Amino acid sequence: MIKTDILIIGAGPTGLFTVFEAGLLKLKCHLIDALPQAGGQCSELYPKKPIYDIPGFPEILAGDLTANLLEQGKQFQPGFTLGERAETIDKLEDGSFIVTTNKGTKHHAPIIAIAGGLGSFEPRKPQVLNIEKYEDRGVSYFIKDPEVYRNKKVVIAGGGDSALDWSIFLSGIASEVTLIHRRNEFRGALDSVEKVQELKLLSKINLITPAEVTGLLGEAHLEAVKIEKEGVERVLEADYFIPLFGLSPKLGPIGNWGLDIEKNAIKVNTVDYQTNIPGIFAIGDVNTYEGKLKLILCGFHEATLMCQSAYRLLNPGKKFVLKYTTVSGIDGFDGSRKEAEKAVVKAIV
Repeated sequence: MIKTDILIIGAGPTGLFTVFEAGLLKLKCHLIDALPQAGGQCSELYPKKPIYDIPGFPEILAGDLTANLLEQGKQFQPGFTLGERAETIDKLEDGSFIVTTNKGTKHHAPIIAIAGGLGSFEPRKPQVLNIEKYEDRGVSYFIKDPEVYRNKKVVIAGGGDSALDWSIFLSGIASEVTLIHRRNEFRGALDSVEKVQELKLLSKINLITPAEVTGLLGEAHLEAVKIEKEGVERVLEADYFIPLFGLSPKLGPIGNWGLDIEKNAIKVNTVDYQTNIPGIFAIGDVNTYEGKLKLILCGFHEATLMCQSAYRLLNPGKKFVLKYTTVSGIDGFDGSRKEAEKAVVKAIV
């Protein structure tokens, strides 16, 4: 039996940052993740993809963000159960929980933080005949190592942020990048759309809209794609076809835990991101509430408030005064009023 103060289900960025915020409050964390390594999608799907909206980092690779978060939380010595899926949950008479994985590993904690991102997921595949034939032979649904595409002809399909961002990124690596979207308008960030248009004018990206990929050609490996634009079909040479149409998320076993679910996400309040079951919180992309934004930085905010609430639940009646790391450092966080009064810079508004 693994015992901890906060059991975090999901070792993506939000789950990893929870370790740090909980550690400041002297709360121990243990993380469960079905993937064999920490980092969630950032490690599994796009470790080399640049992220632009992390405060303090104009640009950081997803894999590097994971490494930084692991380093930041290492001082608090979190535990990990990796390569196992949280399967069942049992509530004990004292209000604490036992979570058992699909491999039978049991975890006991008074607080559960579900930070499962999009849950278990699989790519949304386009309706292209025989696409399975070319999987791992020119067709990819994720980009893990951009170097695979160096000096290659790459066709990307999609209209969201992933399709735009990877088209921009690969334009400096591949010999030819073609972005295909079935509409003239894109769903991604305006800055990314403008950048793609700029690269099109510089002949660094071939932009074909409105159009769709309708077929794949090649023997042992992909050699070309069929494209249909306004009823006219053409063949375009390609070494790789990367359809980026998003993921089909599934909550998996967590969906059977009696939580309030809405559109495959867990409903929470916006005070501390607690679910309808006291002691169980949901943070990051896995939750939903009015005005929800699925951004990593929003998950960090939710993790911070969740940890504050968890501290109060675990220490009823104990006075907590917020302290700043700039004043107290890392070791000065113990939640005690006496120590806090020495460290806090009070402002009178």
